Amino acid sequence: MKIEKDKVVSLSYTLTVDGDIMETVTADKPMDFIFGTGYLLPKFEENVLGKEVGDPFEFTLTAKEGYGEVNSDAVIELPKDMFMVDGKIEDGLLKVGNVLPMQDSDGNRLQGTIDEIKDDVVIMNFNHPLAGADLNFKGVVVAVREATQQEITGGLYGEKLQSSCSSGSCSGCSGC
Repeated sequence: MKIEKDKVVSLSYTLTVDGDIMETVTADKPMDFIFGTGYLLPKFEENVLGKEVGDPFEFTLTAKEGYGEVNSDAVIELPKDMFMVDGKIEDGLLKVGNVLPMQDSDGNRLQGTIDEIKDDVVIMNFNHPLAGADLNFKGVVVAVREATQQEITGGLYGEKLQSSCSSGSCSGCSGC
């Protein structure tokens, strides 16, 4: 059976960026998704379309095809006092590299990484962690099957899945 729209696909793969392994998904715990539902980056799906069980794949997604280029507008200074609760900042909260759940003025949830801490401001980076990076995938198709009508309407695991591109995850372009 070939990978095409509304098929449940299971993949094992290794994701490398600049020669460093970022993620390994094994055949015994593969990444499962319904093809054509927007769960993966479009160019990722394009590269596995038509493959069958046992077929290997190897491709690179450019930064533009992946999580985009680094956007300097997504790096902002926030007043340090906005991290205070009851007049103080929790120990260990503000450390360079920490990823903090945040909300924008419209109530949208975001993940921000602390890039720098100054006396009265915190420099937060809201770019996807893999923005600006070329993504190198090498793997194999583990399984392909028809999706049930329930999976198509309700999602693979009983609830509608959000696109990884907009949820801020990256694993196989489905969640780091």
